[in-house]
Amino acid sequence: MYRFISLLKKEPVLVVSAICAVISMFFYAPSAEYIGYINFRVLCLLFSLMAVVAGFTKCGLFDILAQKVIKKCHSSLSLGIILVMLTFFCSMFITNDVSLITFVPFTILLLGMTGQRKNMILIIVLQTVAANLGSMAIPIGNPQNLYLFSEYNISGGDFFSVMTVYTVISLILVLGGCFLIKREKIDMPVKIDAEINSRRDLAVYAVLFAISFLAVFRVVSYVITTAVTFIVILIMDREIFKKVDFLLLLTFVFFFIFSGNLGNIDSVSGLLSEAINKNTMLTSVIASQFISNVPAAVLLSGFTGDWKSLLIGTNIGGLGTPIASMASLISLKLYMNEKDAENKKYMIVFLAVNIICLAVLLAAEFIIG
Repeated sequence: MYRFISLLKKEPVLVVSAICAVISMFFYAPSAEYIGYINFRVLCLLFSLMAVVAGFTKCGLFDILAQKVIKKCHSSLSLGIILVMLTFFCSMFITNDVSLITFVPFTILLLGMTGQRKNMILIIVLQTVAANLGSMAIPIGNPQNLYLFSEYNISGGDFFSVMTVYTVISLILVLGGCFLIKREKIDMPVKIDAEINSRRDLAVYAVLFAISFLAVFRVVSYVITTAVTFIVILIMDREIFKKVDFLLLLTFVFFFIFSGNLGNIDSVSGLLSEAINKNTMLTSVIASQFISNVPAAVLLSGFTGDWKSLLIGTNIGGLGTPIASMASLISLKLYMNEKDAENKKYMIVFLAVNIICLAVLLAAEFIIG
């Protein structure tokens, strides 16, 4: 029981997804049909991208990037804007969860060194929102985008024509939130020196990233991409495999099984079909608040062909409760690990910022739609 509670605290979405999958098996018995539930293309592309990003991190690329922009900061406001915008734009290419894993610890360290801990909660919350919203811009920005892009065979042009306007609105929202940070002059008491550990390795990971990017847009086979990535990392640095979030991949498998089984239960299928046919976007937003936007995308995709509304809804639906996006749980966990963490205050600020941003984007969707 202790181990279960410990796992639940550490990986709540994984545990919930496993429980959902097991329960669904009692209503639709395991069979060879389960294999058809699993989208192996999504799993392979996620593995490749996470491995490449882990390689970039080990090479010191993100430290260099952060160092260059931080040197331009002379006030708490400019520092906050840089940290939040860095998270926003990087999340487009390295995913929302990896962006937060990369930049939130750096933010905590840097704010401590510059005497700006009083701004820590607001900046981390804004970074979380920035990661969830910035990642909607391109297909590889977050897991639900990658899944829906693959599941519905969406073209790049169609994807960008739908998501660009919401990305621009989100950028304005997040940037506006940064001005809540009180402007104060800051000094950098500690010199930050970062350098690329291996230019050769960096070049190799850049090539792997380019191949993975092409695989997302179906220019290159995802099977070949995964095989090449696996073999190269196996030869270069096996430690990278330890940085890949295999539990996230397992979570996907559980939700594939769960959603597949639900689709075969007539009563549940009927209820979901009725709800999503009335308003696909709103249904996906609401579902995301309780089961997270990634499993919501997987589950609801089996009941609608309206990929546009589902894409918008699961991206906007990442705002709201802490479990609406798995990435939000990452930053929450990182902050709560701090010695002087003010958990209650964090939750108040988190909910306030998320609800405001969610309301604005919902209003924009109803106007645009």
